[in-house]
Amino acid sequence: MQVNGEQVALAEPVSVADYLESHGYRAERVAVELDGAIIPRERRAETMLHDQAVMEIVQFVQGG
Repeated sequence: MQVNGEQVALAEPVSVADYLESHGYRAERVAVELDGAIIPRERRAETMLHDQAVMEIVQFVQGG
């Protein structure tokens, strides 16, 4: 699987929500694109990642 341009190996099937949590992302502060489609927050727990997936995670930050 590819995450933000880097290859990542999945040890087991995992949902988008679980991946975000296990990698320290705050779910309310990120947008997720999976295989070219935006995944709404309410669908992250049911959306499963696979070995050929391409995921982009964009974090929102404060400041200016």
